Amino acid sequence: MHFTKWAGLAACVTGVAVLNGANWPSWRGPSGNQISPETRFPTHWEWSESGPSKNILWRTPLPAEGNSSPIVWGSRVFITQALEDGARRTLICLDRATGKVLWQQEVAYPGKDPRHETNPHCAASPVTDGERVVVSFASAGVAAYDFSGKRLWLADLGPQQHNWGQGSSPVLHGDQVLVYHGPGRDSALHALDRKTGALKWKVAIPEEQPAERFDGFSGKSDGMMGSFATPLVVEAAGRTEVVLPVANRLQSFSVVDGKRLWWVDGMNPLVYTSASQGEGMIVAMGGYFGSSIFVRTGGEGDLTSKRSFYERRAKKHRIGAPIIRGGHTYLSSTDGFAQCVKLDTGEMVWEERLPATGDGATWASMVLAGDLLYVVNRSGQTHVLRASPTYERVATNPVGELSNSTLALSEGQIFLRTHKALYCVGEPPVAR
Repeated sequence: MHFTKWAGLAACVTGVAVLNGANWPSWRGPSGNQISPETRFPTHWEWSESGPSKNILWRTPLPAEGNSSPIVWGSRVFITQALEDGARRTLICLDRATGKVLWQQEVAYPGKDPRHETNPHCAASPVTDGERVVVSFASAGVAAYDFSGKRLWLADLGPQQHNWGQGSSPVLHGDQVLVYHGPGRDSALHALDRKTGALKWKVAIPEEQPAERFDGFSGKSDGMMGSFATPLVVEAAGRTEVVLPVANRLQSFSVVDGKRLWWVDGMNPLVYTSASQGEGMIVAMGGYFGSSIFVRTGGEGDLTSKRSFYERRAKKHRIGAPIIRGGHTYLSSTDGFAQCVKLDTGEMVWEERLPATGDGATWASMVLAGDLLYVVNRSGQTHVLRASPTYERVATNPVGELSNSTLALSEGQIFLRTHKALYCVGEPPVAR
């Protein structure tokens, strides 16, 4: 394990302070919209295996490739990791100050689930409330651990099999764990008891053939249908609802009992991107040449006639979730473009290809701190952009390793997962 010279000093200077800092408890952050309540984070860093590194506090090698994102709570960092191609599905806990692995717990799975070669098992990110950490291991179940690594419960939701694997992360709300157990034949939205893992309610979400043809979709049930989206909890019209884009449809369910509240037809059959909410709107985007749907919150029943298609049959393939800020939507596409779109009209304000030394494709979601957007491409370069109607690239920071993961922001530090390692980026602490 490699540590930079700052790791020991960071442990002494920042080890206590972070306990009361702003946490990043899920892959979408504290408010579920990829926006940090903090504003001060590094904009420039550099990693060198052989020489001095800039603003890299530590780097901890990981045992295998992975697409999940880290989460942070107090002095702990958590990340999921598949070993032996999913035969062992693990949760790793690291010390925030040093990057040292504190414990690693696993669920063994003797089956052989299919997956895409670029999507290792355990692609779902964990979520925590500060007492327990919950993770979806797909066919191996949903597990909860305390901060010492003791398993509290394991819920078996049945097999979750899709040609391209799994990626939907669990969400905590009240006394519930919300899990979209899909894509695949038995896709369903589950609400589990947070303390015991017992099933509170379940809604089946069948993956139906599309009513209309979409570019890039063969029209056959050949793995080209399904959703990898994470549920989004929305407060609107005096109620709490769970919004989920699935094959062919954007839907909302009551968090109380799973009753369907509203739906909008027109999603394409294959959905990678999770929905986002902000400024009275919900934005959902289909992957693989899909449409973008904008709909106002607080609706009832069939809202298909009230949908807005700002990009019908969009030629951009998207995985990362958008960010809504100041009347604009900011997003990245898998072909390496960043975009700014007006929220009320759908007008494209700017679209810029981000520079890349290798693979410029982007699987990660943008995160926002203050007026700065951070997004990682598959070359391991983190671009820092201004969240503004005027395009401005502030910095590009390479680490030279492939990454498909979203950043975690906490207490002025940035946590980056690549296929090789987990990084902590931050300004070196000042010794007292």
